[in-house]
Amino acid sequence: MTQPIRIGIVTVSDRATAGTYEDRSGPAIAAYLDEVLLQPFETCYRLIPDEQPIIEATLIDLIDQEGCSLVLTTGGTGPAARDVTPEATLAIATRELPGFGELMRLRSLEQVATAILSRQTAATRGSGLIINLPGKPQAIALCLDAVMPAVPYCIDLIGGARLETRTERLVAFRPKS
Repeated sequence: MTQPIRIGIVTVSDRATAGTYEDRSGPAIAAYLDEVLLQPFETCYRLIPDEQPIIEATLIDLIDQEGCSLVLTTGGTGPAARDVTPEATLAIATRELPGFGELMRLRSLEQVATAILSRQTAATRGSGLIINLPGKPQAIALCLDAVMPAVPYCIDLIGGARLETRTERLVAFRPKS
């Protein structure tokens, strides 16, 4: 039997970390993955504050030590002074993939004018793909639906674990061989 694919879920939030409110974004990501992915997967969940060194260390650990081929972050993508998730992602990345953020903002703009304030991005580190998602639970599925068709092929190209989607829910793009 093959090992489940490891996927990192990182909620970046001072308030959720302090217990001011419950993290709903991390569970929304897990629910989305349950709905879309075909094969078994194991999540490596982290709830951390908006501190760039902690975000960087967490991303490095999830990819380099935990072996996650995909890490989805939520929170810290706005224009506020403590929103540093994109900076942390790019600081530890091999390559930036700005098209992910561009498409997520475009889709979000169809529903809310303030989507232009979001600084979502994506990047690779070794054989792992990191995608920065917004912090609002209701925006997670919208943004992931926009980019997920490209995620499995991207992970193939960087040497990560093969992801398969439930085609009745979401068709992943892979070139015909």
